[in-house]
Amino acid sequence: MTRTAPAPARPVRRPSRGRLAVVALGIVAALLAVRIVTGGADVDLPDLLSDLITFTLSVIIESLPFVLLGVLLSLVVQVWVKDAWISRVLPSAPVPRRIVLSLLGVVFPVCECGNVPFARGLMLRGVPVSDSFAFLLAAPIINPVTIITTHQAFGFDDGILVVRLVGGFLIANLVAWLYSRHPEPERLLTDRFAAECRMPHSESGGRAGRALGIFQHETASMLPALFLGALVAGAIQVAVPRDVLLALGTHPVLSVLAMMALAIVISVCSSVDAFFVLPFASSFLPGGIVAFLLLGPIVDVKMLALLRTTFTPRTLAQISGVVALACLAIGLGVNLVS
Repeated sequence: MTRTAPAPARPVRRPSRGRLAVVALGIVAALLAVRIVTGGADVDLPDLLSDLITFTLSVIIESLPFVLLGVLLSLVVQVWVKDAWISRVLPSAPVPRRIVLSLLGVVFPVCECGNVPFARGLMLRGVPVSDSFAFLLAAPIINPVTIITTHQAFGFDDGILVVRLVGGFLIANLVAWLYSRHPEPERLLTDRFAAECRMPHSESGGRAGRALGIFQHETASMLPALFLGALVAGAIQVAVPRDVLLALGTHPVLSVLAMMALAIVISVCSSVDAFFVLPFASSFLPGGIVAFLLLGPIVDVKMLALLRTTFTPRTLAQISGVVALACLAIGLGVNLVS
């Protein structure tokens, strides 16, 4: 009888030197920028460049703790959580399983910055790609921190909080259901990450060593994407005049489109976006506010940069289109009944 050779175990992943260099340079550049902007260095910058640095740093500083939290939760899932436990907790039927995953943010409260590495960890532990979208898109909205901050900002006025929670749940499950119909889900992933998912788990090297390797790999993947996304978001904020958006606030359709554009550009973390958009509530219709609160945590410049570490550009374009259309429909519906 011919023996089948065992599949190679997934090694402890080590990031490339190039990625580590990008992370190190990004951290050094951020520290220098903080020193310049805060007046610690005697350097005069043009106003636009100073604004660009300020906006970019604000996105990085706001997002970095949540990215690191997501990385830590991801390595916990990969190193300490057994496949049997995941199989036991998650229902076997597809629809209930996606519902549970979309509510998982209540237990693991990560915003859109931290849910990407956590979702990567779920997929590496065997959760289907389509099902991971249920967690990936819902967790930034359906979690205790976001619920509390949204309630603090708006209470139950105009149903904004309720519509945000229900809308986020429905959108996440809609996208997950659509991709569950995909005949080749692996093609939704980048070649690099798809190859990682195909490799079996390795229990060698000890848990501490594996955890360190995963932490290095995930931070080297996430932080360059975060730096790039923050820079692009800062550049767009400098280039797009806000008074143009404010002029559109009272139109039932244009107000929704304007706030969706603002959500993509500003890239505010879902844990604080309700307070950011609160001043706009006096000049924008409720549907625009709801569209901002739904679209931003799912599709913004920073989020797309992070998602690009895992999914192909075509997949991201499709998700963005579906989510944008759903947010537009919900926003217009809120304006119609308000």
